[in-house]
Amino acid sequence: MAGKTPERSKAAKKQTSAEPVLLSGGNPQIAKGYGDAPVQAYIAAMPGWKSEVGRRLDATIVRTVPGLHKAVKWNSPLYGIEGQGWFLGIHVFAKYVKVAFFRGASLRPVPPVGSKQKDVRYFHIHEDGRFDEAQFADWVKQASQLPGEKM
Repeated sequence: MAGKTPERSKAAKKQTSAEPVLLSGGNPQIAKGYGDAPVQAYIAAMPGWKSEVGRRLDATIVRTVPGLHKAVKWNSPLYGIEGQGWFLGIHVFAKYVKVAFFRGASLRPVPPVGSKQKDVRYFHIHEDGRFDEAQFADWVKQASQLPGEKM
């Protein structure tokens, strides 16, 4: 194999693999894209129990918000309203799935996890996969009616 280095072989293998790369904490690396397809690719690539959580979150958001827009940016699915910006994002970590409400401080009740950014609040879902879907849907409805983030 003259001229082939181990690094080149690894790179070629990585490029031809159909499986997305999992970044730190298991977050899928999905190419930036708009619409449902990149979001579904992200959800399918979420490792283990997190993929089912992603499906449940996505289904609840879609049911709750008519006229929803989706995208994957910065390796995170984003949900928003056209012309109003993004109101919610999802990100995978090693021990939980984080849902970010970009105007979460305005939601009632306020989602439980704070942020360094004053308006942002988080909601974490751990391995047992349990969360109050009615409360989540209420937060989604409220968040979708607030001005979103332009990203």
